[in-house]
Amino acid sequence: MSKVAPGSDDSVTDNSAAAEKVRSFPQSPGVYLMKDAAGRVIYVGKAKNLRSRAGSYFLKAAADQRRTAQLVTEIRDIEYLEAESEIDALLIEARLIKDIQPKFNRDLRDDKSFPYLEITTREDFPRVRFTREPRSRGTRLFGPFANPASLRGAIGVLQKIFKFRTCTLDIDAGDDRWRWFRPCLLASIELCSAPCNLRISKDDYRKDIRRLGQFLKGNKKKLLKELHREMEEAAGARRFEEAARLRDEIQLLETLDQRGDLDTHVQPEVFPIDPKKGLAGLRKILKLPEQPRTIEGIDIAHLAGQETVSGLVQFLDGLPFKPGYKRFRIRTVEGVDDYAAIREVVMRRFGRLHEEGEVFPDLLLIDGGKGQLHATLQAFELMQIEPPMVVSLAKREEELFVMGIDEPLRLSRHSYALRLLQYVRDESHRFSQHYHHILRRRKTLPEES
Repeated sequence: MSKVAPGSDDSVTDNSAAAEKVRSFPQSPGVYLMKDAAGRVIYVGKAKNLRSRAGSYFLKAAADQRRTAQLVTEIRDIEYLEAESEIDALLIEARLIKDIQPKFNRDLRDDKSFPYLEITTREDFPRVRFTREPRSRGTRLFGPFANPASLRGAIGVLQKIFKFRTCTLDIDAGDDRWRWFRPCLLASIELCSAPCNLRISKDDYRKDIRRLGQFLKGNKKKLLKELHREMEEAAGARRFEEAARLRDEIQLLETLDQRGDLDTHVQPEVFPIDPKKGLAGLRKILKLPEQPRTIEGIDIAHLAGQETVSGLVQFLDGLPFKPGYKRFRIRTVEGVDDYAAIREVVMRRFGRLHEEGEVFPDLLLIDGGKGQLHATLQAFELMQIEPPMVVSLAKREEELFVMGIDEPLRLSRHSYALRLLQYVRDESHRFSQHYHHILRRRKTLPEES
């Protein structure tokens, strides 16, 4: 930190001394503290380049801008704290703003309140989120942060290290059905350890959250020392996979200064599937007497009418139930005739359920449009069996065709009910395509001599 004392001469009416002082600031990340003539901190800011960022307040443009015009007239001294990275600077800035509450940090903010980083504490797998409206209980708060974009970027960077979840799912560690849940994009790109699929234990996940909290509180050196010790213990016990994961975590923490501009790490919104809200939405939209528990989805796959197959997926309480998945090789249809193929699958599936006295699913979803829905209902008519609620979802416009309703429904793109139906539809498509590719590979492989 700079040791220059604040000016004590009340006759000084310009900020030239502070402007000159900035010329000696390092060109590295850190936090700058602006003071008035009485030595009070009136503004705290973070910078990727201290000299450049702090120096910008003494340019003519800053004096002309409405947001900074009053601030620059009151600056009489400026100090700085160096940081190891831009993220470290962001966290130091937040702690100083919280402790000091400089007047211009309050006055220069947008109409919205400062954002916080919030970690839930009353869940099996705590979630991390950006919020301007923190909850009053059941959470740990870090902030306030002065720069929303930088906070979002920091969350993106830290997610690469600690792999926490940012979704809204209510995950129960004791419910084994979560093992059939299909994780979102963040798991596949290694930004989340996928507790929604129970790929990580409750204890191990909470250990990662504790490490995140340690880092956010400024205990990076202590955390690195702890991680090094755990890595050596894991390697000594021949738990090499754990040791490698800890090694990667250490490396990412040690190279935070190489993460680049935080704004480039802001993650796009990932719209998670919330099973409870999705099922509640379906009950309301389809006017069902009760909330559906079981959903089955059917899709047809072929290549120019060759190797036509169908995949049937089953969801229980809004989550995939893979023991209930079925494959059908179409037997009675030649060439391209999706409607006939759907009729065959429906008759084979529901004819057997009817014969064996088994319970039908609460909802049957067909991948397709009005024609596919009509073919499905024809199958039930031919069998003289009362169908469950049957709907079809067309890909192009995401129109929902419902039995008994002439015109398709158009749900909001952000509707939880639509997201759940899309999940079932896409999973049935993936499953049927996988089976189709297996059959094609078998057909093209040369026979053994």
